Amino acid sequence: MAAAAKTADTDKGVAHELSKVLADSFTIYQKTHGYHWNVRGPNFRGLHLLLEEQYNEIWTSVDEIAERIRALDQFAPMGHGALGNLTSIKDGDPTLSAKEMLKDLVDGHEVTIATLKHAADVADEAGDISTNDLCTQRITAHEKHRWMLKASLEA
Repeated sequence: MAAAAKTADTDKGVAHELSKVLADSFTIYQKTHGYHWNVRGPNFRGLHLLLEEQYNEIWTSVDEIAERIRALDQFAPMGHGALGNLTSIKDGDPTLSAKEMLKDLVDGHEVTIATLKHAADVADEAGDISTNDLCTQRITAHEKHRWMLKASLEA
């Protein structure tokens, strides 16, 4: 870890990167939940349950990320406009096939992982081990979600 002095400016920079993580996390949550509602096909039941498991796990993390932003004495972004301006993930499409939905979610998790890795690097440079730890845990969770989705594509 870099030996940076923790300041209000470093906290603000870390919180900004966490705001992007929050936006990507909220968007992938919404997309996963929407695909849970709209998935169809021969593997419906298994995919419906997998997506429910994933959106529930992601939902819990959204609160943890927002609370970490507040712990850095910054305001967490809220509302579709604010989050939409910070995310790199596009809205889902309920008309996609089950396979296309899973591929879209894999792509969304890859974007979220990249955002998390960048935020972890910024936190590390700022000497913020708590944020770095949160990001590392979330990377692990999104890598697992991505793996499960990719494995379901092979079925």
